[in-house]
Amino acid sequence: MTLRINPSILASDFANLEAELGRIANADMAHVDVMDNHFVPNLTLGLPIVARLQEVSPIPLDVHLMIDDPDRWAPAYAETGAASVTFHAEAAADPLALARALRDRGARAGMAIKPDTDAEQYFELLPELDMLLVMTVEPGFGGQSFIESTMPKLRALRTEAGRRDLDIWLQVDGGINDDTIGIAAEAGADVFVAGSSVFGAEVAAEQIERLRALAGEHAHS
Repeated sequence: MTLRINPSILASDFANLEAELGRIANADMAHVDVMDNHFVPNLTLGLPIVARLQEVSPIPLDVHLMIDDPDRWAPAYAETGAASVTFHAEAAADPLALARALRDRGARAGMAIKPDTDAEQYFELLPELDMLLVMTVEPGFGGQSFIESTMPKLRALRTEAGRRDLDIWLQVDGGINDDTIGIAAEAGADVFVAGSSVFGAEVAAEQIERLRALAGEHAHS
């Protein structure tokens, strides 16, 4: 199993985003949180900034859309060249059609579910997805504490993916740090979004490698 560390630029210095991306050049992707102040009670950045980040980032972009009406807006983010675009199941009118639209535009299709959303209702959709993101905090704000009660859902998704022999990434986002990454890895996660843990470190690149090693010690087999 390949383990991926995708630092969230939500925790970075927004006045120096290009330099901040350079600090995490050894990461697998840069996680970009797009919030619209509707689906979640916060406002971050939108399509023009994502398009510009795509031009200067040394690593691929992993775009996480915490927005209303992703059926309308998400395909444009794929068209920027982003490697992965994730929409929320709770916000999408037609997740199947949207996942296919993202793939048609060359992006990996990701779908996110909130901590209280039942994963089982989406098992039939898994073959149409490249990644499923299990939120380990409530979406909308960085710096929250990891919700360990989401781990049974993650285990169920890993079991179902294995039963179907699917090559799907399982991502966790929220409260991922030295103390929690092993818990998520053991439960089946293979893509880890870490914000404060990475950008709050004196040397972000070293912290990325530390997280990667810690995940590897507990990786689901």
